[in-house]
Amino acid sequence: MQKAIETVTAAILVIGDEILSGRIKDKNIGYIAEHLEQNAIDVKEVRIVPDEADEIIDAIRILKAKYNYLFTTGGIGPTHDDITADCVAAAFNVAIDVREDAVEMMLNKYKREDLNEARLRMARIPEGASLVNNPISFAPGFQLDNVFVMAGVPQVMHAMLEDILPKLAKGKHYLQESFDTNLKEGDLSKPLGEIAQKYSAVSFGSYPTYREGKFTTKLVMRTKNEQDFKAAKIDMLAMIERLSE
Repeated sequence: MQKAIETVTAAILVIGDEILSGRIKDKNIGYIAEHLEQNAIDVKEVRIVPDEADEIIDAIRILKAKYNYLFTTGGIGPTHDDITADCVAAAFNVAIDVREDAVEMMLNKYKREDLNEARLRMARIPEGASLVNNPISFAPGFQLDNVFVMAGVPQVMHAMLEDILPKLAKGKHYLQESFDTNLKEGDLSKPLGEIAQKYSAVSFGSYPTYREGKFTTKLVMRTKNEQDFKAAKIDMLAMIERLSE
């Protein structure tokens, strides 16, 4: 088991023209972010890029250097526009070729004679990468350094992420509290800002909703600092009570 450290950061890179055009609605970002949050890994950035090599390579190089982990989805299928594996290899300046261990994984689904040129594209793995298990369609994802490459099909991505999560370093979990109020956001703005300024280690959020002809506001505070969390909670409750009078 990995030892927890204060903060572990991650980025998500979604690859595919179909996402940018709206033909397919992304279902992976929220799922990955939720499961990383449960493992105390902070998603700091999400990017969506087209099926263009230069765009993918640039994004990989930037994000893998900026954060502890980078998770990519999409572009590892059998067709000509599935170029993610090649782009990861290019971003790391390593070779890529069909790997026998990837082929062996695919033989759980296909006969060897059925592994045509298109299907073998899914067994092309960058040099030095380790495989990510795929018990759904058996074409593997892979990990190269701090980059995890997963399928775009949500059910397959879920299975790959399940294989990946135990391998990750875990950060320190956030302390979090939410407050449902009947207050309008405009009335909260100034006093909430004053509390936020007082507790710089605490993140404060204000989320208005409109129901049954009335605006209400949910307030959320998050921090990894237990002392500030307790003090800020007292101030938040006092503010809400004062403004509700």
